[in-house]
Amino acid sequence: MITTLSEDTARLRATVDFVREQDSGSLLPLLLPGLTGPELRTLVERCRFAHAALLLFPADERALHATLADAGLRAGETRPSVVVRERLARRHRRALADLDVGILRPAVTGRDGGQRTVEVFALTVPDGSGLTDIAAHERRHQHEAHVAFEVADPDPLVLRGLCAAFGRHGAVPDGGGYNPHEDGTVFYFATADDAPAPCRRVELYVPGDHRALLAAHLEEHRVRQPAEALLRLLTGAWTTQALAAFAQLRVADVMDPDKAYDPAELAAGTGADAENLGVLLRYLAMVGVVTPDAAGGGYRLAGPGLLLRTGGAESMRPLALLYGGPFYQSFAALAHTVRTGQVGFEHIFGENHFEHFARDPHLADLFDRSMAAGSRMFDPVPHHPVLVAAAATPGATVVDVAGGTGELLGRILDAHPDLHGTLLERPHVVEAAGAALDAAGHGPRCTLRTGDFADVPAGAGVYVLSRVLHDWDDERCREILGHCARAMTADADLLVVERLLPADGSASLATAWDLHMMCNVGGRERTAEHYARLFDDAGLTLVSHQPLPLDGSVLHVRRAGTAR
Repeated sequence: MITTLSEDTARLRATVDFVREQDSGSLLPLLLPGLTGPELRTLVERCRFAHAALLLFPADERALHATLADAGLRAGETRPSVVVRERLARRHRRALADLDVGILRPAVTGRDGGQRTVEVFALTVPDGSGLTDIAAHERRHQHEAHVAFEVADPDPLVLRGLCAAFGRHGAVPDGGGYNPHEDGTVFYFATADDAPAPCRRVELYVPGDHRALLAAHLEEHRVRQPAEALLRLLTGAWTTQALAAFAQLRVADVMDPDKAYDPAELAAGTGADAENLGVLLRYLAMVGVVTPDAAGGGYRLAGPGLLLRTGGAESMRPLALLYGGPFYQSFAALAHTVRTGQVGFEHIFGENHFEHFARDPHLADLFDRSMAAGSRMFDPVPHHPVLVAAAATPGATVVDVAGGTGELLGRILDAHPDLHGTLLERPHVVEAAGAALDAAGHGPRCTLRTGDFADVPAGAGVYVLSRVLHDWDDERCREILGHCARAMTADADLLVVERLLPADGSASLATAWDLHMMCNVGGRERTAEHYARLFDDAGLTLVSHQPLPLDGSVLHVRRAGTAR
């Protein structure tokens, strides 16, 4: 063990000397070739050289403190590692539980008087532990050696600009993560192979939670690691089922958002096995549904986890149950759909999903609630100029065609107390819609009509088709739009709420839903131009379209020749 400590001490002393000698102005051009002039000055203003890091392998805490003392450093507080621990686990295919990794940051004063640190990652390697091969490999390759800059201004725009500047000068994304123990986000970059250690890797440390921007950074890193990227894609189904299991067990329902919970506590409240629930929570922490509690251990609900609570106004629990249930099963027939053109859901269940759900009251209720669960898309719709203008017309009526349980119509009537509403739906849905609209106080202003698309009532000022057309092929869409066109007067407006496929192929939820609609209902998502052609075929014309949340859009349509 003496040899190991001496080797670690020598590496640590070299790192201390490096930290004393360097500053931001001298380091950045070394890391990013070609960086000069105004861009260098901007980066120096934004990025403070904070530390250089290395990974040590003490047998225990006492051995670690001895190594630090040999290098003239005071130990200070040891905190648990998240990012490096996960990197080591992936790189060496070891369980996280096998790796005890801590972080220490002893202070060092630079030649310029600047206060910096040496960031010491310590992987405990007890005698006979079987971790000596990992230690030997890491010493040889120094994967975790890096230099770090702390971002002075954590504004997202500044951070995007810094990441772009690093990319222009040859530094490529090399991982990162969010450490809840410190509430800090780490962005790693790899520099040129011939850069001196520890300069082959650069860390940008940003105080606070910046996981939204980190996700894009990590995705760019993953595409450079094709085997890892493919494995992550292949295990996407596991995430769906993990979320569905969390929802089925109602774990979020027994969690106070302001408290942390041990898995055993949650198991007692949900009737689950404590050990297995702990495994599920650890996985869901990795995808951001819960977060590990830094203070007392256990887990807290994160933002996505809150959306899986039962009964809240924005609850998405029904979607988790539906996507992890019947729609999950039907996706097993996706290859059949692509090969034959037949709908996967019908191949699995022997009937289309509308008939299948209508025959099962539980599934029918789940489907209706899942449609309402995506209602955040509707937030701006009641304020559309068409509805604002209609509200100023005495006695004006809005007809919601196939309007489900009235979630959107209720929002429109909430926003415009002088409007009247008509909801057209199938018999088993109308009853639930009436109860919901009555409970919201809209009953006196609502007419409920049982029927099909051929029964669209005539004479209203505004018609709404929300997430209807994507259920059907083009021929059926022309029929539905034809029924609407015949019911519309020359002055009437039609608002169509759908996701639009991007014409330029950029990333969009619409692309995912296009696959879903093809496999499960035989429908599809469409571009704005495709919808415009369908409208033209039905004697209608597309006036405009505006974006909505969740990659939705609202399309304004009028009778042909009457567009204002």
